[in-house]
Amino acid sequence: MLPAWLPSVPVLRATEAPSVDALSGELLRQWGSSEVWRLSYGLRSVIVKRGTDAQSGEGTAYERFVIPLGLPAPELIASADGVLVLADVGRVTLEQEPSADGFLAAADVLAAIRRTPVEGTSGFPPEHVKELAGRISFDGGPLTEALAALHRDAALRVVHGDFVPKNLVTDGTRWTAVDWPLAYLAPHLSDLYTLVRDAVALGHDREPIVARYVESAAADPFLVDRQVTVGGACFCLRALDFVVTEGVRTIPGSEDWIGPLLAELEGLVEQLP
Repeated sequence: MLPAWLPSVPVLRATEAPSVDALSGELLRQWGSSEVWRLSYGLRSVIVKRGTDAQSGEGTAYERFVIPLGLPAPELIASADGVLVLADVGRVTLEQEPSADGFLAAADVLAAIRRTPVEGTSGFPPEHVKELAGRISFDGGPLTEALAALHRDAALRVVHGDFVPKNLVTDGTRWTAVDWPLAYLAPHLSDLYTLVRDAVALGHDREPIVARYVESAAADPFLVDRQVTVGGACFCLRALDFVVTEGVRTIPGSEDWIGPLLAELEGLVEQLP
C-alpha cells in the first residue's frame, strides 16, 4: 500500500500515470526520521521522501545550495510540507557495487561540489566544536584550534554531510550524490574522509581516491591532507552528537556506534597538525 502522505499531483504529472492506483511502489528506507519510496509507472519513476528531525532540512538544502549552485544532485520536482519529489537518478548505489572505478567517480562528484564557489557563513565554526565536545565530555581544544586555522587557510565550500556509498547512485553512465538534508558550509573535507573511510573498509587503497580528488578539484594536496583529518574529526563529533540526541530514538542499534565513533575521534585528534 502506498503512503497516505503521497503528493499525488506532482507524482502523477512526472510519471504520467493515469491514477495513484496505477503506480507501483517500492519502499527504499523507513526509519523513525525518514521514509523514502520509488514510485513507478511503466519506464517512468520518481523518488518521494518524507523527513523529520535531522532529515527534514533537505528542501532547505536544495534552496540554499543544490539548485542555485547546480550541484550534482537529483532534480527537485516538487517540495511541500517536508515531502520531496525527486528525479530518479539510478537504481545502483556504490554500496551495492563498491568498485574501485565507482570510488574514483565519487571523488570526481565530490570535486565538482567543492570546486563551486559559494557565499555564506560557516555551518561548523570553531566554537561549535566546543559546544558538541562539551555534550559528550570530550576535550575539543586541539580540534577547535585546528578548525580555526582551517577557516583562515581554506575557503568555505558545501559539505554534503553524509557522503557515503549508499548516497552515491549511478544510472550506468553518470554518478550523482543523493540525500542532502545535512548539507552545510565549512572549509574541511569530511566528505572525502567518509568516502575514503568506507573504501578502505572494503579493501580499496586510499591514495588513488585522494589523488583523483586532488587532480579533479585542482587542490593543494598538503591542504587536502589537513582538511581530511580535521573533517574526519568533525564528522565523528557530529555523528556522536546525532546518535546521543536523536539516533538512539530513531535508528535501532545506533547506541552501538558510540564506542567506535569515540575511539575514531580520539585517533583523528591525535593526528591533527
